[in-house]
Amino acid sequence: MKRELNLLKMRTELNSPVDYYFLLKNEELHVNNFIGREIHLKWSGQINCIKCGNKTKKSFAQGYCYPCFISVPETAPCILKPELCEAHLGIARDTEWSEQNCLTNHYVYLALSSGIKVGVTRATQVPTRWMDQGAVKAVKFAKTPNRHLAGLIEIDLKKYMSDKTSWQKMLKNDINFDTDLLFEKEKAKKLLRSDLFQYITDDVEIYEITYPVKKYPVKIKSINLEKTPEFSGTLVGIKGQYLIFEGGFVINIRKYGGYRIVLEY
Repeated sequence: MKRELNLLKMRTELNSPVDYYFLLKNEELHVNNFIGREIHLKWSGQINCIKCGNKTKKSFAQGYCYPCFISVPETAPCILKPELCEAHLGIARDTEWSEQNCLTNHYVYLALSSGIKVGVTRATQVPTRWMDQGAVKAVKFAKTPNRHLAGLIEIDLKKYMSDKTSWQKMLKNDINFDTDLLFEKEKAKKLLRSDLFQYITDDVEIYEITYPVKKYPVKIKSINLEKTPEFSGTLVGIKGQYLIFEGGFVINIRKYGGYRIVLEY
């Protein structure tokens, strides 16, 4: 069967394992159903901005045309660096958007995706954020009333731990599963400056996440649609926002937001 679609970040549902869906105009495709089957991806050469829909020759920040990249709130500097958020001061690219997305509860969390990492996410993005990162465990560390404060806590903690995921280790499942996140949370508490201590949560729930993967790769070969616009392979798993194929080939679906592809399965 053939389907033509503009790639978007796959929608996820927390089940055991995680369920993944390609988003089409009027329906969704359950990607888990493709595992064990050969699928064919072909990029048409067209890219549509995931915000305004206009055609663009180059994609910025995983799917935006340049005018949107420099103007829309979804690509503001504080998206990557929460400590830079100024919405609490009344400064934002879009006031209404910031009220819904910045001036709302945020969590600082500890997650196990490759090694221990610290991160920030809106409360409404739990546990989606962790599934998108390929985390196998996560715990809430602190809860703040806005994005800026969460960023300040992250700044303190990332002096001692990473705020990045090694995507290669994550995809290989090269992880120390014995890592005790509650022990790490207790250690992290001692690293935080006193004026931020009030935001630490008493939450001890460990979120455990499993992924639909039949075989983890030993060596990874990343598919670049710009260089290899057409690819066929047997899908053996999905983790984070990556499709994993037989032979260690992987593609980051989120990276190619807005790319118009033909999918055969």
